[in-house]
Amino acid sequence: MSEQNFDIVVLGGGSGGYAAALRAVQLGFTVALIEKDKLGGTCLHRGCVPTKALLHTAEVADVARDAAKYGVNATLNSIDMTTVNAHRDGIVTSKWKGLQGLIKARGITVIEGEGRLVSPTSVQVGADTIVGKNVILATGSYSRSLPGLELGGRVITSEQALTLDYIPKKVAVLGGGVIGVEFASVWKSFGADVTIIEALPHLVPNEEESISKQLERAFRKRGIEYSLGVRFQSVSQNESGVVVTLEDGKTIEAELLLVAVGRGPATAGLGFEEVGITMDRGFVIANERLATNVPGVYAIGDIVPGLQLAHRSFQQGIFVAEEIAGLNPIIVEDINIPKITYCDPEVASVGYSEAKAAEKFGADQISSYDYNLGGNAKSSILGTAGSVKVVRVNDGPVVGVHMIGARVGELIGEAQLAVNWEAYPEDIAPLIHAHPTQNEAMGEAFLYLAGKPLHAL
Repeated sequence: MSEQNFDIVVLGGGSGGYAAALRAVQLGFTVALIEKDKLGGTCLHRGCVPTKALLHTAEVADVARDAAKYGVNATLNSIDMTTVNAHRDGIVTSKWKGLQGLIKARGITVIEGEGRLVSPTSVQVGADTIVGKNVILATGSYSRSLPGLELGGRVITSEQALTLDYIPKKVAVLGGGVIGVEFASVWKSFGADVTIIEALPHLVPNEEESISKQLERAFRKRGIEYSLGVRFQSVSQNESGVVVTLEDGKTIEAELLLVAVGRGPATAGLGFEEVGITMDRGFVIANERLATNVPGVYAIGDIVPGLQLAHRSFQQGIFVAEEIAGLNPIIVEDINIPKITYCDPEVASVGYSEAKAAEKFGADQISSYDYNLGGNAKSSILGTAGSVKVVRVNDGPVVGVHMIGARVGELIGEAQLAVNWEAYPEDIAPLIHAHPTQNEAMGEAFLYLAGKPLHAL
C-alpha cells in the first residue's frame, strides 16, 4: 500500500477529465489522472469519434449510390463491414495514441485502475491512495435502458451497435434523439430498413420544432419509418429477431432493437454519497461554478445534470482547472452550448428556440427569420435541402440559431459566436460571407433581421 500526493486528482480520463488535467498542468499544478479503461473515454472509443466515422462512411455510400446524377459512373455493389470497421478503428487508435503521447509529454501522472472516492481529498485505486488538495470527478456516463427493458441478445445499445460486423436487414430504434437518429441514418445508408420509436411528438424533440418537422420529412423521403407520440410497451426476442410492442398495440418486427433512450451518470459504487456529496438520481449536484457541496471537490461532464456532450465536458474541465487556479473563468450556460446531430441531413443549433425565446423575453419582443437553403448556391451544389433560422430580441441580440441540411454542423462556430457574444444582426450584416458557401445562408438571415434583405421578399 502506498500514498501519492498531488495538487489535483482527476477521477476519469474522458473528454472532461483529460481537458482538466491538461489545463491544470499548464497552470503549474501537479496532476494525477485516474482511468480504469482507456484515455479518451466514451467519446473517443465508443461514442463521438467512431459513430461519426460510420456516418462519414454512410455519406460516401450515399454519394456513390447517387453518383450518376452528377455524371460520375460509379457502382455501389455492397458495404464491406470489415473495411468499414477497420477504417473506424484506425481513426480511433490514431487519436488515442496521440492523446497518450500528449498526456505523457505534459508530465501528467496516469494511474490505471478503478478509483473510489474515500475522502474529500483522496481516491483509492486498488491498494494505493491518491491524495489531492482538490479532486475533480469526471466519471462519465453509460447507455441506459427503460424500467423493465432488459438489455442483451438482440436488444442492444450503441456500444454493441458499433461492434456489429454485418448489416442487419431490419432494425428498430427505440429513441428518436441524437443517438437514435444517427444510427438510423447510418443503417439506412447501408441498406437496412429502419423504424424509429419515439414517445414524444417529434424526432430530435429538444430542437426547434420547425427543424424537427423538416428532419421528419427528410427521413420519410429517405424511407426511414418512425412512430411518434406512442410509448414502448415490451419486446420479445428469439433466434431470428425481435418483436416490439407499443402501448397502442402496434407491433414492429426487426432483427435488432437498438435502445437509444439516453445515458445515465456513471457514479454508482464510487463512494460519492459516502463522502457526503449531494446526489440526485445518480447525478452529482454542483453549483454554477461546478463545485460540489464538499469543499475542494468538483464535478464535470455527464455526471452533472444538463447536456451530455463531449465538448461541454471538455469546456467544463478547462473551467474547473482555471477555477482552482483562481482565474475566475466565465460561465457558459447549457443553452448557449452548440449542439450537432450528424444524421443526414445534419441538425445544428445554439441558443433559444423561438418558443423558448418567447417564454423568456415575451412573444412580442422577439423576431425570427427562416432562410431556405434552396436559395443558397453551395447547398444546391451539394444537393441538400434545409434551412437556417435565426432568432433575435427586437432591437437586441441574436439569441438562437437553428439549422438543418448537409454539413450545417460546420456553420455552428459562427452561430455560437453570435449568440455568446450577444451580437446584433446589425453588427454582423456588414461582415462578408464568402461565395459560394453555406455560410451565406446565415449571412442572409442576419441581413433580413437587420432590415436589409437582399434575397428575400
